Amino acid sequence: MDKIAVLIPCYNESKTIEKVVKDYRTALPEATIYVYDNNSNDGTAEIARKAGAVVRYEYKQGKGNVIRRMFREIDAQCYIMIDGDDTYPSDSAREMADKVLQRHVDMVVGDRLSSTYFAENKRPFHNFGNSLVRKSINCLFKSDIKDIMTGYRAFSYQFVKSFPVLSRGFEIETEMSIHAIDKNMFVENVVVQYKDRPQGSESKLNTYSDGIKVLRTIVNLFRNYKPLAFFGIIALLLIIIALLFFIPILITYCQTGLVPNFPTLIVCGFVAIASIQAFFSGLILQNIIKKNKQDFEMRLIEIQKDYCDLMKQ
Repeated sequence: MDKIAVLIPCYNESKTIEKVVKDYRTALPEATIYVYDNNSNDGTAEIARKAGAVVRYEYKQGKGNVIRRMFREIDAQCYIMIDGDDTYPSDSAREMADKVLQRHVDMVVGDRLSSTYFAENKRPFHNFGNSLVRKSINCLFKSDIKDIMTGYRAFSYQFVKSFPVLSRGFEIETEMSIHAIDKNMFVENVVVQYKDRPQGSESKLNTYSDGIKVLRTIVNLFRNYKPLAFFGIIALLLIIIALLFFIPILITYCQTGLVPNFPTLIVCGFVAIASIQAFFSGLILQNIIKKNKQDFEMRLIEIQKDYCDLMKQ
């Protein structure tokens, strides 16, 4: 078992990967640097190997798929996840690792948005998207994570071995954040300096298509993790629609004793029934979520036993 494992998912980062590996070897000399190559065709893997990294491969394309492979294969007391594009400073790694190793933090978030991100990032829609995602999640899940989509994080063994990776691409960071919030894990923020990619290095993140995927992921996770709130909103909207159409019919009936819009009355009834069904669906699913959280706590106990066994070896 490694004391610290630095995890670097890579796809065509030949221009920066050597510097990233060397910087983190200097910052964390006791760490093992893992580079997982995701079908690069520019020699990234060979450059990383010469720089001193342990190189492994994930042939299923997508950052989420790479992280799934990393989390399954590597055992460590502390995990540092970074990108291979040299946008994150290695001088914050020690502080982040110490929070995991000494304070038993489950996830440390490298907060770019409170420092230089908006000045360094030259893509205004990325800046807008990051702010939108942060505010949306903190509002929906009542949290205070400063940077939801940062690729610079530190994790405990418990987090890594209990995190179900479902996303395939860049939505993975959003999924990590919501998982930590929902499971009441210990999360702290560390402000880190951010610098834009060096000239010649291109981002793999598509502003529009990946942005839509992230927003869709937020909606799906909100439905999965907060079903009563999600279906409660739907139920409320449906009952409001039903009442808006029903009230004029009721007023007319009280005044004349007639129901001139009988089809509308029938539709109002069906919409009201749909509202009731949505509410009770959310209520049932919320109880299932509560049971799952209880099972998760028991799973953490098993993971802790596995961790202690690995430490003894």
